[in-house]
Amino acid sequence: MKLYRVILPVRGIDRAAAIYAELLQVPGTRVSSGRHYFNCGGTTLACYDPEADGDGELGGWRHHPNQYVYFAVGDLEATLQRAERAGCAILASGIQTMPWGERMFWAVDPFGNPISFVDERTVFTG
Repeated sequence: MKLYRVILPVRGIDRAAAIYAELLQVPGTRVSSGRHYFNCGGTTLACYDPEADGDGELGGWRHHPNQYVYFAVGDLEATLQRAERAGCAILASGIQTMPWGERMFWAVDPFGNPISFVDERTVFTG
């Protein structure tokens, strides 16, 4: 079994594509009028604007505030700077070290999605 796609709801697919291209340092690919895909080490991050894709809002949906999408990155400090420039709200005073050893920071993207970035040298998988 393999996790191959995670969907993030966004409003304004062009803005989302630009923000995540800056954060992830890859341009991604527009696959439809409301979907922009980013290859994240074999798993696709799909920015999805249902209205731009013709699906309508259908009542909308949001992630739970503690339901983060986690990214492992090579340069945590540079990623924090990019997140700030992209308009993400940085939570918990920036970079933290967890009791299990992960160095990370949490943020909320401009669309309200909780995201987190972890130093790839400290990723804990259980």
